[in-house]
Amino acid sequence: MAERVYFDWNATAPLRPEARAAVLAALDLVGNPSSIHAEGRAARLVIEQARESVVALVGGDPRCVTFTSGGTEANMLALGPGAGSTAGAPRRARLLVSAIEHPSVLAGGRFAAGVVEQIPVTAGGYVDLSALAERLAALARDGVQVPLVSLMLANNETGVIQPVAQAAEMVHRAGGLLHVDAVQGAGRIPIDINALGADLLTLSGHKIGAPKGVGALIRRHRDLHLDPLITGGGQESRLRAGTENVAGIAGFGAAAAAALRNLDHETTFLAGLRDRLEHGLKMSPATPTIFGEHAPRLPNTTLFSVPGVKAETAVIALDLEGVAVSSGAACSSGKVAPSHVLAAMGVEPELAGGAVRISLGADTTESDVESFQSAWNKVLSSLLKTQRTIAA
Repeated sequence: MAERVYFDWNATAPLRPEARAAVLAALDLVGNPSSIHAEGRAARLVIEQARESVVALVGGDPRCVTFTSGGTEANMLALGPGAGSTAGAPRRARLLVSAIEHPSVLAGGRFAAGVVEQIPVTAGGYVDLSALAERLAALARDGVQVPLVSLMLANNETGVIQPVAQAAEMVHRAGGLLHVDAVQGAGRIPIDINALGADLLTLSGHKIGAPKGVGALIRRHRDLHLDPLITGGGQESRLRAGTENVAGIAGFGAAAAAALRNLDHETTFLAGLRDRLEHGLKMSPATPTIFGEHAPRLPNTTLFSVPGVKAETAVIALDLEGVAVSSGAACSSGKVAPSHVLAAMGVEPELAGGAVRISLGADTTESDVESFQSAWNKVLSSLLKTQRTIAA
């Protein structure tokens, strides 16, 4: 049987060898990291070393890292009316999010549904900065001067990199805070939390080759207040009670260190593979639309659609040919839903319904790209033939 090709790194990345080794070593640790004896201190050391490695990926302060169960929990921890408030200070009265955010952000976190507003995006997939500026100004006129804004660093479907630094300037002038979901950008493009101006930043381990089930919320300033989601113990500076996932955190730290070490090489290499893949797509029997093609994108991501081809049909057909890709739509429990990202960009429903996402990673080879091209041409020819037969 031919070796399969994995092109769904944006969904989850294969476990890095460094992360696997770190997890296995941590599983042999006996102590509770909150205990003060030697065994406990050994477990604590693993967590603190991982904390330093994770924050190095974004240029922050290790004391500002809170480990969570993943990106969704980190987003929930960030998106609360108490974010940034000190004793006696007003709470955040509005949450503004871009229309292309991850569902965990679109849901509004701990804000009431009535105070969550969506900021539109352009046809190119960028958040509309003029619309953001207008809404911030309107809130200020209405006396709402402490909004929280959440904007992803790079979109998980299109790969389009968002103008976060410019948005941060607007938000801070309005007295607000900016949360950045950097889950897809970490390990793929350079990130500096200070240069971005992000007050809060979310990471997820399994997107960079760590185990599933571990993530982090990083504050730019140590004194930035958050209302904890899980209370009880004093773990994670009282921001996340419960004994830490030592093995998962160890793997997260090792994966972060490896991602940072290889960042320049992987970014350049993957961009070359992506461009080669997209050139091949354009040589296929039917010319595709590549969404966000002319915008700065993640070096590993391509989202495309061919008119008349349904995404779920193409994904299944490619899977049978040994290639794992995903629909451009967000998937939940195996169900494919219309892409809210493409809808926000104004893409016609028929074209959006055919969106297929290809996402590459550190282990992708030129041979993988060639295998995909062969499989895609075969699948596309078959689907187009079926389409013509039905039309006749």
